[in-house]
Amino acid sequence: MSRLFGLAASLSLAALALAGPALAESKLTLYTSQPNEDAQATVDAFKAAHPDITVEWVREGTTKVMAKLQAEFAAGAPQPDVLLIADSVTMEGLKRDGRLLPFPEADTKGFDAALVDKDHTYFSTKLITTGLVANMRAGEAPRAWKDLLKPEIAAKTTMPSPLTSGAALVHVATLAQNSEFGWPYLETLAKEGTSASGGNGAVMKSVAGGEKAYGVIVDYLAIREAAKGAPVSFVFPTEGVSAVTEPVAILKTAQNPDGAKLFVNFLLSEAGQKLAARQGYLPARSGIEGPAGFPARDTIKLLPFDPAKALADEAENKKRFSELFGG
Repeated sequence: MSRLFGLAASLSLAALALAGPALAESKLTLYTSQPNEDAQATVDAFKAAHPDITVEWVREGTTKVMAKLQAEFAAGAPQPDVLLIADSVTMEGLKRDGRLLPFPEADTKGFDAALVDKDHTYFSTKLITTGLVANMRAGEAPRAWKDLLKPEIAAKTTMPSPLTSGAALVHVATLAQNSEFGWPYLETLAKEGTSASGGNGAVMKSVAGGEKAYGVIVDYLAIREAAKGAPVSFVFPTEGVSAVTEPVAILKTAQNPDGAKLFVNFLLSEAGQKLAARQGYLPARSGIEGPAGFPARDTIKLLPFDPAKALADEAENKKRFSELFGG
């Protein structure tokens, strides 16, 4: 009898030992810069598809997320399995430092090659483009980036600062990399009186309130506010737009890499991309209808952008912009 009890106890301990890793792998930790409401909706949708995985998430702006993560790296105890943050430049920094886990088998069907890191360490999940907003009382709105160079328009235009906004930093880097614009374009804007300070919210407030007639701004903010009755209209400039893509990546130190891969593939899937559209963003995957107020995805031209070069040039771009526009 005692041998039977001993055998049973041994089997029970063996079963617990086998179950231990599976139980541990049922938890996924996400760090994200999504707005709280969007983050909760994203987690809820993933859990509906994978009810066996519990998701714990931390939400802060990308700058604060990265400060927290860098402190955890320094302590040798990074917590997240997955990162879902604003821009590819930040991801390039993590990739350069060897922090990201390649995921070559990720389901990238329907994604332009430019929206996927060539080494498959991070993946675009949506397009948040930067274009032009105009107060509808200001008369004819500019339709192109080069329209802003006209003195009568430049002096009435405001833009977010790359010292404050990640999207603005990507926008400035995109213009600087593009031979059609370059720094001479930004120098002319500054010379003709275009102002730059704060983030996209400040631009929206200034243009909607009539302080400025025109602004450079992220698409969803202007389109959402126009739908709520703000006297503004948004234009996707004819030359094309810059974009942040809210990329997702898995850390090399992930404690649940299998669950993290499921999360990445969910965001890239048709269901995940339709969720992005319901949240009011342009899907990164082609063939998915965008939200109300947006043109068809295939009619929007993206300006070329090299995130690795933007990372290398970040300090210089901020310095030159500050010298031109102040702040």
